[in-house]
Formats: sequence, C-alpha cells, structure tokens
Amino acid sequence: MTSAPARIRLTQYAHGGGCACKIPPGELEDVVAGLTTAGPRDPAAELVVGLDDGDDAAVVRTAGGQGLVLTTDFFTPVVDDARTFGRIAAANALSDVYAMGGTPVVAVNLLGWPRGVLPAELAAEVLRGGLEIAQEAGCHVGGGHSIDDPEPKYGMAVTGVVDVDRVITNSAAAAGTALSLTKPLGVGVLNSRMKATGEVSEEAVASMTALNRDASLAAVAAGIRAGTDVTGFGLLGHLHKMARASGVTAVVDAAAVPYLDGARRALAGGHVSGGTRRNLDWVRPHVDLTAVDGDEALLLADAQTSGGLLLAGEVPGAPVIGEFVPRRGDLTVVVR
Repeated sequence: MTSAPARIRLTQYAHGGGCACKIPPGELEDVVAGLTTAGPRDPAAELVVGLDDGDDAAVVRTAGGQGLVLTTDFFTPVVDDARTFGRIAAANALSDVYAMGGTPVVAVNLLGWPRGVLPAELAAEVLRGGLEIAQEAGCHVGGGHSIDDPEPKYGMAVTGVVDVDRVITNSAAAAGTALSLTKPLGVGVLNSRMKATGEVSEEAVASMTALNRDASLAAVAAGIRAGTDVTGFGLLGHLHKMARASGVTAVVDAAAVPYLDGARRALAGGHVSGGTRRNLDWVRPHVDLTAVDGDEALLLADAQTSGGLLLAGEVPGAPVIGEFVPRRGDLTVVVR
C-alpha cells in the first residue's frame, strides 16, 4: 500500500537508507564491549536476555513471572513514499519482538524530522504508516518522542510479552538442526537501486511491510528456541553471530537461498550499499566462501531492512537453506 506518488523523494534527504545505516557490526561490538555485566545492585526484575550474545531484544522476568520483551529500532528513509516508510520502519521494529518469540503489546514513536526542510504533513504520513502496521499487529501506539533532526528518521520502541521458558535466542542453536529463512533476500540491493534511480520494487516493499508474526507463532509452536531476524548485518552477519553464540557452525546451501525478483539485476547494476560491503569484510575471517563467487557473497551479506526470521528448525512454508553442524575450528559459517 502506497500513498500518492511522492513529489518529495525522502531518500534524497538521508546519507543512507534503512538498516544499511547501522553502525558496522565490528565497530558496534567494540562500543558495547564491557557493558554486559553492568547491572543494578538491586534489580526490580530478572534480566533473562541482555547484551551478551547480540540478541534482537532484551527480555526480563518480572516478580509475577511474566516475561517482557523490549526493543527499539529506527532509521533513515529506505523508500521515497512517506507512509510506506512509516509502515516499513514499524514492521522492522516489531520484528525484534517476533524474533524472540514474543507478542508486541505497546509501542511509542521515535521521530527525527528536519523542520523547515520537509513539510510537517509528510511527518504525519510517516506516523500514520507506522500506526497502520501497529494496528495490524494488534499493538497499541501510546505516543512517543520527536526531535528536530537534519535527516528524517523514524522507528519505534516496542514492549511485548513472551513466555520466558519458550523464548527464542541467538545462543540456542544445536548441531543437527535445520536452518530456515522465512523471507527472501535482496531488499538491500533493490533499495539501493531505488535510491539511485527512483525505480520502486513493489515486491521489496511488500516484503518489508509484511509482519513476521505468523513465522514467529509457527516457530514457537514448532518448539524452536534459536533464531534471529535478518536486518542490517545481512544473512551472513546475523548467522555468524548466531552460530558463534551457540558454539556451532552453520552450513548454508547457496542454491537454496531465496531472492526477490530483480535482486541479481540490481547487483549487476552496481547498486550495493556501503553497509553490505562492510558486512562482508566483517565476516570474511569467520566464513568459508570458497564455493561461491564475489557477487553471490555480496548478496548473502546484503544489508536487509525488515527481513525475515532465520531459524534453527523447520516451519511450514519457509525454505530450508542449510543446517547447523558441530563447530569447525574457527569457522562459524560455511557456504557450499
């Protein structure tokens, strides 16, 4: 769903777009190093999942035993249409809750807007798009926070509920388990092409605005306890973190990985973000890519926005793209 053709191209007011704007994973790990043990002396709730393994959201167990899952996510425009941008950003923020096996309950908006540069009516459209996706998810939107910012940015802070005994984490993948992916890759290169040319991929928009709710419910029902969502660090980056935290190696069948229509053409046209190249540089020391060429490696590292769930197990309708095996030396991922 898109509103009227944009007279103003939002992507031209930002240096990058979507999750490709993330701080590179290696730099981010250096920034948060040493923070994992810094907890309160007298905590009001038990921290079940925190910073240790780079999970998608934090999980706490309250005094009554309820599990709360908390996350935040925001970024610069990945598309030119304001309402579509809001829808994508909201779906992406909600995805972190779904990736943990939780249900989003309430969200608050996070908005940065260049007053005097872009009209307030466009900001209202962004917020309207976010509200639409939250309503589709059955999640309240209870206000938020805004600032005057040189670049437009939007996202949400989301609180959900989760069964702490069935939470999905990065660190629970076991050898002998299948590896499934619930959305095709290719959003990054298609979005880079759109930013450069204005050519919209409706398939990419449909993928980015699709909630991961059903995939999450199916994963919990199947007893899956390890997973993540595929966003700015690409398939290889998120899979590396998952395999590293779990003490296993992931073997990926490159031919089984699904891609959006037009992704390879966008790559051939040179529409590769700097974030994707940084992802590939980061994982190279830990990943065996000898079975694929450079273009395939870039697609596997493509910085996704509001991507699918990457799960240790099988769920209906999701292709199996590999398996987890016992750790092979220093390798966390082998592509065959």
